[in-house]
Amino acid sequence: MNSVELCNSISNGLPELFRCSPAPDEGVRVRTPLMYPDGGIVDVFVLKRGGFYQITDFGETLGWLSMQSVSKRRSKKQNLMVEDVCHTLGIKLSQGQLMLRSETNENIGERVLRLAQAAVRVSDLWFTLRTRAVETMADEVNEWLSERKIPFERDVRERGRSGREWNIDYRTRVNEKTSLVFLLSTGSRATAPRITEHVLASCVDLSHFESPKPQLVSVFDDTQDVWREEDFKLVEEGSKIACWSRPDKFEQILTENNSSISC
Repeated sequence: MNSVELCNSISNGLPELFRCSPAPDEGVRVRTPLMYPDGGIVDVFVLKRGGFYQITDFGETLGWLSMQSVSKRRSKKQNLMVEDVCHTLGIKLSQGQLMLRSETNENIGERVLRLAQAAVRVSDLWFTLRTRAVETMADEVNEWLSERKIPFERDVRERGRSGREWNIDYRTRVNEKTSLVFLLSTGSRATAPRITEHVLASCVDLSHFESPKPQLVSVFDDTQDVWREEDFKLVEEGSKIACWSRPDKFEQILTENNSSISC
């Protein structure tokens, strides 16, 4: 079966949004409508291997996931989560690739879809990487606030004008000054825009408070070179910003009536 015939066989079992085209190594590439969390398209490849068909992502999913973390090694918990996704969907994990095998071209479209779903579910583990990065930074902020005897609450929730509740990393109180603090931390430049957009949305929705009005503060973990100038400018539209590399400025924001301080 040549590439054109294989594409036709695959397309018969998939919606029109799946696009099949010839690929190197006697196979085809299926461009799916599914996406990684940063908007990248999930591709699945089908290769003819002797008497069977191999369906694979060529390692793109785990490669993408590794780029979202400061550490190039996944934790034991993350590996177990990857294995759980693969087990649930009947996917084999081999040398960093998500794979399926089919003895015939019947129902091969269903297998392509299943592997694409596994790629999306595995890539969603980036949320655990994001959470770990924030928790690491939060441990440092906890210690720092305690050393300076700044009263604080962790992981508070406030309802915005839309009725939605937002997670806020800290609420601090110094004399009569209350601050709602968001931490922005990631090891990935690709995910940075999503984080800044989320924080801005939070700040805009929480800007309805009347007197005494808390100040909204966003603290960037700038120990990783992932933030661009536009990230700072975007968040600055809704809050005061500080960089964790300059805790003295962060302290001024929390304790002094100075609206001009930033990174």
